[in-house]
Amino acid sequence: MQPIYGLHFYYPVLLFRQSFAREQLPENVWNKIMTEVDFYEVLGISRTAGDEEIKKAYRKLAMKYHPDRNQGDKSAEEKFKEVQRAYEVLSDPQKRSTYDQFGHAGFSGNMGDGGGFSGSFDFGDIFSQMFGGGGARQQQNHKGADLQYHIEITLEEAARGIKKKITIPTHEECDVCHGSGAKAGTSPVTCGMCGGSGVVQVRQAIFQIQQTCPTCQGSGKQIKDPCVKCHGDGLVKTRKTVEVSIPAGIDDGQRIRLSGEGEPGKHGAASGDLYVMVKVRPHQVFERDGMDLHCELPISFTIAALGGEVEVPTLDGKVKLNIPKETQTGRRMRVRGKGIKSIRTSAVGDLYCHIVVETPVNLTERQRELLEEFEKISTGLDRSQTPRQKSFMDKLRDLFD
Repeated sequence: MQPIYGLHFYYPVLLFRQSFAREQLPENVWNKIMTEVDFYEVLGISRTAGDEEIKKAYRKLAMKYHPDRNQGDKSAEEKFKEVQRAYEVLSDPQKRSTYDQFGHAGFSGNMGDGGGFSGSFDFGDIFSQMFGGGGARQQQNHKGADLQYHIEITLEEAARGIKKKITIPTHEECDVCHGSGAKAGTSPVTCGMCGGSGVVQVRQAIFQIQQTCPTCQGSGKQIKDPCVKCHGDGLVKTRKTVEVSIPAGIDDGQRIRLSGEGEPGKHGAASGDLYVMVKVRPHQVFERDGMDLHCELPISFTIAALGGEVEVPTLDGKVKLNIPKETQTGRRMRVRGKGIKSIRTSAVGDLYCHIVVETPVNLTERQRELLEEFEKISTGLDRSQTPRQKSFMDKLRDLFD
């Protein structure tokens, strides 16, 4: 009988990966990883969930736990951050693949709390060394770190798109050593540990693993006399301004990638990327649901009873809306094409107005007299004129009879 390789071989490999991760991480980091909540459980989805299901679950939870809706609630704030972390990983195919293989260990050291900047480190690269790819690892080690920047925009800016300039901390090539890291008049020498290859062989149980040289950090060179300005890094701290083009239709929680705008690589290696995380500020009038907008529309008792034309606010100004006669509170009316444009297509969502019949306050004497007269002439009329009241009274009669 042929062996089932999917069971006989892959399961021991998974166990080895977990034990390898345990050996590579400090005790406090490993303990934190083991107590992390499963990202799929955080969003309340299955492990086979598609992109749309993930996005829908994120929107629902982000709206529920948003700090602006839970002022002073620390528990909701932590839950909101947890939901953001889960969505950031599961919405990215590469990160999701790493998470499915290695869990939280695949992201030790780069799962930030949602503020400022964070470097990028993929624990999955360590395991790739066991099964080949060691030569490529040397180059990856020196690529500049990815950066994250959180930006807040208005709903109007999200709907129309906008260009914004942001200033971020970064590094640039040292102008004294020109990125070599060596003192003026000197040059880096070949690393004595790896012989210039940038990698060393390390034995782990029955495996021999190729890892980055700890002495030269994979560069294959050692700096005997470091540069006095950059202290051997080849880079110095600075700040730079970057223009971000935010496309029309972008939604809360989505991100924009600026290739090559992250940290520069050491000694001439490629720069990392900059990820701009977008937060759309809650609006005073509208609530967004995908491409659609929702708002409450208060109307007078007279308009509700007799019908009429009212002005409705949109993101592009006001439009006229015809209210049918005998309109009740809770009725939903659609204004086509006044929602949000799709970020990928030319489709545009709709605006949904939720009718609220408003009871007048601060009545004048004349208004009071007219309403009292209306009440008198309404007494004893056919109850079909007040369908909700009739339904309510019928339910009470059924309940007590």
